[in-house]
Amino acid sequence: MSLPTLHGLHRPLGSTGLQVSPLGLGTVKLGRDQGVKYPSGFTIPGDDEARLLLGQARDLGINLLDTAPAYGRSEERLGPLLRGQRDAWVLVSKVGEEYDGGQSRFDFSAAHTRRSVERSLRRLETDRIDLVLVHSDGNDLAILEQQEVYETLAALKHEGKLLGFGFSGKTAAGGLKALEQGDCAMVTFNLNEQAERPVLDYAAQHGKAILVKKALASGHACLAPGVDPVRASFELLFAHPGVSSAIVGTINPLHLAHNVATVARILGQH
Repeated sequence: MSLPTLHGLHRPLGSTGLQVSPLGLGTVKLGRDQGVKYPSGFTIPGDDEARLLLGQARDLGINLLDTAPAYGRSEERLGPLLRGQRDAWVLVSKVGEEYDGGQSRFDFSAAHTRRSVERSLRRLETDRIDLVLVHSDGNDLAILEQQEVYETLAALKHEGKLLGFGFSGKTAAGGLKALEQGDCAMVTFNLNEQAERPVLDYAAQHGKAILVKKALASGHACLAPGVDPVRASFELLFAHPGVSSAIVGTINPLHLAHNVATVARILGQH
Protein backbone atom coordinates (compact mmCIF):
# COMPACT_ATOMS: atom_id res chain seq x y z
CA MET A 1 0.00 0.00 0.00
CA SER A 2 1.44 3.38 -0.99
CA LEU A 3 1.30 6.22 1.50
CA PRO A 4 -0.94 9.20 0.69
CA THR A 5 0.90 12.22 -0.75
CA LEU A 6 0.04 15.83 -1.55
CA HIS A 7 0.54 15.43 -5.31
CA GLY A 8 -2.72 16.54 -6.91
CA LEU A 9 -3.74 18.55 -3.82
CA HIS A 10 -1.82 21.74 -4.61
CA ARG A 11 -3.86 24.93 -4.39
CA PRO A 12 -3.57 28.61 -5.38
CA LEU A 13 -1.41 30.87 -3.21
CA GLY A 14 -4.02 33.63 -3.20
CA SER A 15 -3.89 35.47 -6.52
CA THR A 16 -0.10 35.25 -7.01
CA GLY A 17 -0.50 32.67 -9.77
CA LEU A 18 1.58 30.20 -7.74
CA GLN A 19 0.29 26.76 -6.79
CA VAL A 20 1.45 25.40 -3.43
CA SER A 21 1.18 22.21 -1.45
CA PRO A 22 -1.21 22.47 1.53
CA LEU A 23 1.77 21.74 3.77
CA GLY A 24 4.99 23.70 3.56
CA LEU A 25 8.29 22.75 5.16
CA GLY A 26 9.69 25.27 7.62
CA THR A 27 13.49 25.31 7.70
CA VAL A 28 14.41 27.09 10.94
CA LYS A 29 15.86 23.81 12.23
CA LEU A 30 18.27 23.65 9.29
CA GLY A 31 19.89 26.86 10.44
CA ARG A 32 19.54 27.55 14.11
CA ASP A 33 19.06 25.69 17.39
CA GLN A 34 19.20 28.58 19.88
CA GLY A 35 16.21 30.60 21.08
CA VAL A 36 13.75 28.41 19.20
CA LYS A 37 10.46 27.59 20.96
CA TYR A 38 10.10 23.84 20.61
CA PRO A 39 9.16 21.40 23.37
CA SER A 40 12.43 19.45 23.08
CA GLY A 41 15.96 20.14 21.94
CA PHE A 42 17.28 19.00 18.57
CA THR A 43 20.50 18.81 16.59
CA ILE A 44 20.81 20.77 13.35
CA PRO A 45 20.95 18.11 10.62
CA GLY A 46 24.06 17.76 8.44
CA ASP A 47 23.95 18.23 4.68
CA ASP A 48 23.24 14.59 3.84
CA GLU A 49 20.39 14.43 6.34
CA ALA A 50 19.00 17.77 5.12
CA ARG A 51 19.20 16.60 1.50
CA LEU A 52 17.29 13.43 2.36
CA LEU A 53 14.62 15.43 4.20
CA LEU A 54 14.15 17.79 1.24
CA GLY A 55 14.02 14.82 -1.13
CA GLN A 56 11.41 13.14 1.06
CA ALA A 57 9.35 16.35 1.19
CA ARG A 58 9.43 16.60 -2.59
CA ASP A 59 8.50 12.92 -3.02
CA LEU A 60 5.54 13.49 -0.68
CA GLY A 61 4.27 16.34 -2.85
CA ILE A 62 5.55 19.30 -0.81
CA ASN A 63 6.75 22.20 -2.97
CA LEU A 64 6.73 25.05 -0.45
CA LEU A 65 9.81 25.94 1.62
CA ASP A 66 9.80 28.63 4.30
CA THR A 67 13.08 30.25 5.35
CA ALA A 68 14.32 33.58 6.75
CA PRO A 69 17.52 35.51 7.50
CA ALA A 70 16.57 35.10 11.18
CA TYR A 71 16.83 31.30 10.80
CA GLY A 72 20.59 31.31 11.22
CA ARG A 73 22.27 29.51 8.31
CA SER A 74 19.04 28.21 6.76
CA GLU A 75 19.11 30.32 3.58
CA GLU A 76 22.79 29.78 2.82
CA ARG A 77 22.39 26.02 3.27
CA LEU A 78 19.27 25.82 1.07
CA GLY A 79 21.04 27.46 -1.89
CA PRO A 80 23.49 24.59 -2.49
CA LEU A 81 21.01 21.92 -1.32
CA LEU A 82 18.47 22.99 -3.99
CA ARG A 83 20.89 23.33 -6.90
CA GLY A 84 19.34 22.04 -10.12
CA GLN A 85 15.80 21.92 -8.68
CA ARG A 86 14.86 25.59 -8.25
CA ASP A 87 11.72 25.29 -10.39
CA ALA A 88 10.42 22.43 -8.24
CA TRP A 89 10.03 24.74 -5.24
CA VAL A 90 8.09 27.81 -4.12
CA LEU A 91 10.51 29.70 -1.86
CA VAL A 92 9.30 31.96 0.95
CA SER A 93 11.76 34.17 2.84
CA LYS A 94 11.51 37.20 5.11
CA VAL A 95 12.90 40.66 5.84
CA GLY A 96 13.08 42.78 8.97
CA GLU A 97 14.53 40.41 11.56
CA GLU A 98 18.23 39.63 11.86
CA TYR A 99 19.52 36.98 14.24
CA ASP A 100 23.12 37.18 15.37
CA GLY A 101 25.01 35.98 18.42
CA GLY A 102 21.84 34.68 20.07
CA GLN A 103 19.99 38.00 19.72
CA SER A 104 17.29 39.21 17.33
CA ARG A 105 17.33 42.78 16.05
CA PHE A 106 14.87 44.44 13.70
CA ASP A 107 15.30 46.90 10.84
CA PHE A 108 12.37 47.86 8.60
CA SER A 109 14.10 50.64 6.64
CA ALA A 110 14.06 50.78 2.84
CA ALA A 111 17.85 50.36 2.61
CA HIS A 112 17.94 47.32 4.86
CA THR A 113 14.93 45.74 3.13
CA ARG A 114 16.62 46.00 -0.25
CA ARG A 115 19.98 44.74 1.08
CA SER A 116 18.26 41.84 2.82
CA VAL A 117 16.40 40.70 -0.30
CA GLU A 118 19.58 40.97 -2.43
CA ARG A 119 21.43 38.87 0.17
CA SER A 120 18.66 36.27 0.22
CA LEU A 121 18.81 36.03 -3.59
CA ARG A 122 22.57 35.37 -3.38
CA ARG A 123 22.28 32.86 -0.55
CA LEU A 124 19.44 30.96 -2.21
CA GLU A 125 21.31 31.08 -5.55
CA THR A 126 18.26 32.34 -7.42
CA ASP A 127 17.14 35.35 -9.46
CA ARG A 128 13.75 35.55 -7.76
CA ILE A 129 12.13 34.74 -4.43
CA ASP A 130 8.54 33.64 -4.81
CA LEU A 131 7.25 35.33 -1.66
CA VAL A 132 8.93 37.70 0.82
CA LEU A 133 7.23 38.39 4.14
CA VAL A 134 7.95 41.05 6.75
CA HIS A 135 9.13 39.39 9.97
CA SER A 136 7.23 41.53 12.50
CA ASP A 137 8.55 42.34 15.97
CA GLY A 138 4.93 42.55 17.17
CA ASN A 139 4.34 46.24 16.45
CA ASP A 140 2.41 45.28 13.33
CA LEU A 141 0.51 48.48 12.58
CA ALA A 142 3.47 50.75 13.34
CA ILE A 143 5.64 48.77 10.90
CA LEU A 144 3.03 48.91 8.15
CA GLU A 145 2.08 52.57 8.66
CA GLN A 146 5.38 54.22 9.65
CA GLN A 147 8.18 52.16 8.06
CA GLU A 148 9.30 51.84 4.44
CA VAL A 149 9.51 48.05 4.31
CA TYR A 150 6.18 47.40 2.60
CA GLU A 151 6.54 49.96 -0.18
CA THR A 152 10.12 48.72 -0.75
CA LEU A 153 8.86 45.15 -1.16
CA ALA A 154 6.23 46.42 -3.62
CA ALA A 155 9.05 48.08 -5.63
CA LEU A 156 11.14 44.87 -5.56
CA LYS A 157 8.11 42.96 -6.81
CA HIS A 158 7.77 45.45 -9.64
CA GLU A 159 11.45 44.85 -10.47
CA GLY A 160 10.82 41.09 -10.68
CA LYS A 161 13.02 40.15 -7.73
CA LEU A 162 10.02 38.71 -5.91
CA LEU A 163 6.70 37.43 -7.18
CA GLY A 164 4.67 38.32 -4.11
CA PHE A 165 5.04 39.97 -0.70
CA GLY A 166 3.25 40.04 2.59
CA PHE A 167 3.49 40.08 6.35
CA SER A 168 4.16 37.60 9.12
CA GLY A 169 2.61 39.35 12.09
CA LYS A 170 1.24 38.80 15.54
CA THR A 171 -2.13 40.60 15.49
CA ALA A 172 -5.40 40.42 13.57
CA ALA A 173 -5.24 44.19 12.94
CA GLY A 174 -1.77 43.82 11.42
CA GLY A 175 -2.80 40.91 9.21
CA LEU A 176 -5.87 42.76 7.92
CA LYS A 177 -3.85 45.91 7.17
CA ALA A 178 -1.13 43.85 5.48
CA LEU A 179 -3.58 42.21 3.09
CA GLU A 180 -4.93 45.55 1.83
CA GLN A 181 -1.78 46.09 -0.26
CA GLY A 182 0.06 42.78 0.06
CA ASP A 183 -0.42 39.31 -1.38
CA CYS A 184 -0.14 37.19 1.74
CA ALA A 185 -0.41 37.14 5.52
CA MET A 186 1.28 34.53 7.67
CA VAL A 187 -0.81 34.05 10.79
CA THR A 188 -0.87 31.95 13.93
CA PHE A 189 -3.94 29.72 13.90
CA ASN A 190 -4.26 26.50 15.87
CA LEU A 191 -6.30 24.68 18.48
CA ASN A 192 -5.02 27.01 21.21
CA GLU A 193 -4.90 30.37 19.39
CA GLN A 194 -7.56 31.68 16.99
CA ALA A 195 -7.49 35.45 17.52
CA GLU A 196 -6.32 36.00 13.92
CA ARG A 197 -9.35 34.26 12.36
CA PRO A 198 -10.64 37.59 10.91
CA VAL A 199 -7.51 37.69 8.71
CA LEU A 200 -8.42 34.27 7.28
CA ASP A 201 -11.98 35.47 6.65
CA TYR A 202 -10.74 38.58 4.82
CA ALA A 203 -8.32 36.54 2.71
CA ALA A 204 -11.06 34.13 1.65
CA GLN A 205 -13.29 37.03 0.57
CA HIS A 206 -10.55 38.94 -1.31
CA GLY A 207 -8.53 36.19 -2.98
CA LYS A 208 -5.47 36.73 -0.77
CA ALA A 209 -3.03 34.08 0.44
CA ILE A 210 -2.79 32.77 4.00
CA LEU A 211 0.13 30.78 5.33
CA VAL A 212 -0.40 29.37 8.81
CA LYS A 213 2.51 29.28 11.26
CA LYS A 214 2.46 27.32 14.53
CA ALA A 215 -0.27 25.12 13.01
CA LEU A 216 0.52 22.42 15.55
CA ALA A 217 1.09 24.99 18.33
CA SER A 218 4.85 24.38 17.88
CA GLY A 219 4.33 20.80 19.01
CA HIS A 220 2.43 21.78 22.15
CA ALA A 221 -1.15 20.84 21.17
CA CYS A 222 -2.86 18.71 23.83
CA LEU A 223 -6.33 17.18 23.56
CA ALA A 224 -8.57 14.57 25.09
CA PRO A 225 -7.13 11.04 25.31
CA GLY A 226 -7.46 9.14 22.04
CA VAL A 227 -7.71 12.27 19.88
CA ASP A 228 -4.84 12.72 17.41
CA PRO A 229 -3.73 16.35 17.92
CA VAL A 230 -2.18 16.50 14.46
CA ARG A 231 -5.41 15.45 12.77
CA ALA A 232 -7.54 17.76 14.93
CA SER A 233 -5.19 20.69 14.17
CA PHE A 234 -5.26 20.17 10.42
CA GLU A 235 -9.04 19.59 10.37
CA LEU A 236 -9.46 23.01 12.03
CA LEU A 237 -7.16 24.72 9.52
CA PHE A 238 -8.39 23.17 6.32
CA ALA A 239 -12.03 23.66 7.23
CA HIS A 240 -11.34 27.36 6.55
CA PRO A 241 -11.42 28.34 2.86
CA GLY A 242 -8.88 31.13 3.40
CA VAL A 243 -5.96 28.81 4.24
CA SER A 244 -3.45 28.26 1.41
CA SER A 245 -0.88 26.21 3.31
CA ALA A 246 0.34 25.35 6.80
CA ILE A 247 4.07 25.58 7.52
CA VAL A 248 5.40 22.74 9.65
CA GLY A 249 9.02 22.84 10.79
CA THR A 250 9.90 19.22 11.38
CA ILE A 251 13.24 17.53 10.68
CA ASN A 252 11.85 14.12 11.68
CA PRO A 253 11.07 12.01 8.57
CA LEU A 254 8.37 10.03 10.42
CA HIS A 255 6.61 13.19 11.61
CA LEU A 256 6.80 14.62 8.10
CA ALA A 257 5.24 11.50 6.55
CA HIS A 258 2.53 11.41 9.24
CA ASN A 259 1.68 15.10 8.73
CA VAL A 260 1.44 14.62 4.96
CA ALA A 261 -0.68 11.46 5.23
CA THR A 262 -3.03 13.18 7.69
CA VAL A 263 -3.53 16.25 5.47
CA ALA A 264 -3.91 14.09 2.34
CA ARG A 265 -6.69 12.09 4.04
CA ILE A 266 -8.49 15.23 5.28
CA LEU A 267 -8.36 16.98 1.91
CA GLY A 268 -9.09 13.80 -0.02
CA GLN A 269 -12.44 13.59 1.77
CA HIS A 270 -13.67 16.95 0.48
